[in-house]
This record gives sequence, C-alpha cells and structure tokens, in this order.
Amino acid sequence: MPVLRYDFEQSIGYWVVGTARAVEREMSAELRPLGITYRQCQVLAALAKDGALSQAELAAQLQIEPPTLTGVLDRMERDGWIERTACPADRRKNLVRVAAAARPAWSGITAAARRVRARATAGFTDTERDGLIDLLRRVQHNLAPAQEIE
Repeated sequence: MPVLRYDFEQSIGYWVVGTARAVEREMSAELRPLGITYRQCQVLAALAKDGALSQAELAAQLQIEPPTLTGVLDRMERDGWIERTACPADRRKNLVRVAAAARPAWSGITAAARRVRARATAGFTDTERDGLIDLLRRVQHNLAPAQEIE
C-alpha cells in the first residue's frame, strides 16, 4: 500500500503534464534526424507566433532561465536561423527575430509537428479533436494569471 495517496487518475495536471512530455518526446525523435532540438523548435515557434521578442520575453514565454536561452540563441544565430538586434526603444534589450535562413528548418519542424499531431489524435473524429483543443484552451484560460484575462 502506498504511503502517499493522491487521485492521480482524476488529476488534470497529471494527464496534461504526461501528455506534454509524450508530445515533447515524439517531437524530439522527429526533429533529431533534422539536426534540430526541441528547444530550438520552441524558439522558432514562439517567434513565428508572436514576431520579434526580447530575450527576456522569450525566456519568460519558454519558462527557461535567460542564460540557458542565451546558449540556444547563440547556436541558432551561428546557424543563421535567428537575428539579434538592439531594441530601438531600449538599447539594453536585444530583440530576437526569425532569419530567412530558418525557412528550411521551419518546414521540417512543421512537417514533424503534423506527423506527431496525427499520431497523437489517431482514431479521433474531427469533432473529438476540436473538442479536446477547446477543453485545453479553457483549462489554460481558467489558470491564466488575472492580468492576462483582463
């Protein structure tokens, strides 16, 4: 008999975190042959979604420490995937943008994401898939900090 008890099977966090880890594992496997890391994929995805971001904004969005992000960005800049420029409004900040040379990498990332999505939702109807997305969106909304909702 376990010493610590909890109703894991009824925990949304248990299922969401486990699912996120499974998606990350599958994406990493898909990206490995392309020479792209999951973290690099996340950086490009954030920039594709939101446009240029400061390094601080990007680190916060990816929930990683700024020094860790700096190493990732250094490699991506070396490979020509991103550009860092001084922010015109605040020279202390660097803005990170997607570089044109990232297009081939992005093409591989989106193809990998579609393959993982197809495996993850195998056997789902379109209605079930759309319903799952809606439910997860609502969970995120419910858990968003108050300032994000207003």
